[in-house]
Amino acid sequence: MPADIARAVRWLEAASLTMEDLNETKAVRPALDALTLRLDGKKVGANTIKRKRAILHHVFEYAVELEELPSNPLHRIKWKLPKTTETVDPRVVVNPGQARELLVALTYVGKRQRGGKGRGQRLMAMFACMYFAALRPGEAVSLREQDCHLPPQGWGRLTLDGSRPEVNRRWTDTGDAHELRGLKHRGQDDVRRIPIPPELVKILRQHIADFGIAPDGRLFRSERGGVVASTAYTEVWQEARTLALTPAQVASPLARRPYDLRHAAVSLWLNGGVPAPEVAARAGHGVDVLLRVYAKCIDGQEDIVNQRIADVLTA
Repeated sequence: MPADIARAVRWLEAASLTMEDLNETKAVRPALDALTLRLDGKKVGANTIKRKRAILHHVFEYAVELEELPSNPLHRIKWKLPKTTETVDPRVVVNPGQARELLVALTYVGKRQRGGKGRGQRLMAMFACMYFAALRPGEAVSLREQDCHLPPQGWGRLTLDGSRPEVNRRWTDTGDAHELRGLKHRGQDDVRRIPIPPELVKILRQHIADFGIAPDGRLFRSERGGVVASTAYTEVWQEARTLALTPAQVASPLARRPYDLRHAAVSLWLNGGVPAPEVAARAGHGVDVLLRVYAKCIDGQEDIVNQRIADVLTA
């Protein structure tokens, strides 16, 4: 055994608890408390704690299945999960005018002299997909030419069958930060078909004419041809916000993250009266999740509901 691996094994043996220890709640409670902290000692988000606790629960259940533990010790601990906020903050949602101003501002980010193409112009169409088609960033990054039906006139269509979410290289099979995966909340071989308006069709056709495509068909890539990193497109997005928004808006939560463009798209569709099942199908959500997450972003419904109640009361 190599010396470095032998040292790691010795450390694991010295630092690990025995299965007998794990059967005692006094040893498990500190593990639950540790789930709430990052390596730097700061608190993590409620959703992260919930996810980590679920993983720990499954580990103990597997130990019970293997008869290494008589029962799951988590069942004997009174430990409450922090409350999670699942609804979208309406303050992050831009209106169509603001969205278009942001897309225009992107074309000026990193713009070079004498007609050269800047970083923002290279990525503008990717952000447009997040707004006009409600794509997640990982879905937009992996979009290929063969996924797009872009007619010269009228509505087009995107057909998604995968995503490239960015994760730590240590957790991928390839060692790359972007690993091709199936669609979120879908089966491995499922696809999602999204009709796209003529405005986005035109943007994508122009992007292909200006920048071409990668050898594997990807529409969006770095200047060196690689997968666009989240740090790169987030930096470009922040610069565009300073160009398109007022100082007060820049300091506010409005479109603070690229993901907020997707929130704006789904909110717009719901406010426009598109049936929830259709919105859910296009956005890749379940209907129940859609209505729960975007409940506070459905603007203008109070007056309609009030009038319906008044009509019933006076009938």
